[in-house]
Amino acid sequence: FKLMFLFLMLCFRGKLGRYPPWPGKVVSPPKDLKKPRGKKCFFVKFFGTEDHAWIKVEQLKPYHPHKEEMIKINKGKRFQQAVDAVEEYLKKAKGKEQVSLFDIGCHRLSERLVPEPAEVFQSLMIDAFVLQPASSMEPISKRLKIIEEDTGSTSIQAADSTAVNGSITPTDKRYRLKSLSCWWSVCCNRIGFLGLGLMGSGIVSNLLKMGHVVTVWNRTAEKCDLFIQEGARLGRTPAEVVSMCDITFSCVSDPKAARDLVLGPSGVLQGIRPGKCYVEMSTVDPETITELSQVITSRGGRFLEAPVSGSQQLSNDGMLVIVAAGDRSVYEDCSSCFQAMGKTSFFLGEAGNAARMMLILNMVQGSFMATIAEGLTLAQATGQSQQTFLDILCQGQMASTFVDQKCQNILQGNFKPDYYLKHIQKDLRLAISMGDSANHPTPMAAAANEVYKRAKALDQSDNDMSAVYRAYIH
Repeated sequence: FKLMFLFLMLCFRGKLGRYPPWPGKVVSPPKDLKKPRGKKCFFVKFFGTEDHAWIKVEQLKPYHPHKEEMIKINKGKRFQQAVDAVEEYLKKAKGKEQVSLFDIGCHRLSERLVPEPAEVFQSLMIDAFVLQPASSMEPISKRLKIIEEDTGSTSIQAADSTAVNGSITPTDKRYRLKSLSCWWSVCCNRIGFLGLGLMGSGIVSNLLKMGHVVTVWNRTAEKCDLFIQEGARLGRTPAEVVSMCDITFSCVSDPKAARDLVLGPSGVLQGIRPGKCYVEMSTVDPETITELSQVITSRGGRFLEAPVSGSQQLSNDGMLVIVAAGDRSVYEDCSSCFQAMGKTSFFLGEAGNAARMMLILNMVQGSFMATIAEGLTLAQATGQSQQTFLDILCQGQMASTFVDQKCQNILQGNFKPDYYLKHIQKDLRLAISMGDSANHPTPMAAAANEVYKRAKALDQSDNDMSAVYRAYIH
């Protein structure tokens, strides 16, 4: 068969703003996936993301004539990685017959090849970029691996994608259930984001890079400037952001801030209308989540909690772990957003469960960090080398990136915040309170909490959690 290489350029205009170009390849759709009615289009796999979509045929642009132009337009890291993937694919395909689509002619393609795309796919494969209005795109999900657990929870993560043939043939029924649910949020959902702190800033940056239309608000308005320059829109109040957007995320410091954002003057509640989605990403207690869920849904809104496990660096890298609970349909609507900001996400059922799980996770992390700091100071007090202690630790069963980075920062005296000490202490406090409510002892967390409280008394609140080390040396 003839092998044709093109570029697919995605460029959305109108209400949705402008999306970046993206490289892709026409592939055969799954047998159970129907072509959109009345549309002359191809089924496309996008390089670097493993997303798929139906794309109108007249939006095809040839690869080589437009390559340099499109690279100049989009200098994003993910876009460059996608172009690199195209180049690697072309190298592997070298030797096969290569024909420019425009040598055949656009008219011939649209009139003779498109009416029966299944026949076309049997005889040729097209690698391309597409220039495409949003209204003509039929969303198809990113290739996902759905993991159903015995607890009833579900995790979604990108499946391995080492193959280069673009096939997304479902491997089991669980994947078939998800095969049509993603990409819709990138194409049609307007996203709002409230709170541009350590976590929120990285999340918004990755949402923009993925091509989402994002409206931002922050209590300190100056923090919005950088994201406006990157293409975000500015909301004057939380209420305005929610009223303008289909899905609004919030990520703030504590329960009080989360409540004020929703219930305060010009707050989220004033902008909620039936069908609007509100996603609370702050790490707060289950009681706060229950209250927010009730007030949002009482106005006809849809509610999801989705706190994240990670750090500023992981947020910047789009490698957070999202733990969600609440309205399952909102969780599914957020799938493309979660893929932009994290490496995996878990759905844990009813609202409140994600808050409980996140507090437990952070309780363990905070207690562990305090124990590591205690070990480092004990090594010093007994005449042992702290660096040797770290070297041995990193070769044993407790070896991890977390241990290595935090210990190295301590030894270098670098306490630039990656996760604020005051926030991990807040999480420990909330976890202890949750244990009291469940009549469950938390003595280790209680001991760690006292050490963090001492560190706060030593003005370490706005430093990284690893600054708990200083509670042991003063």
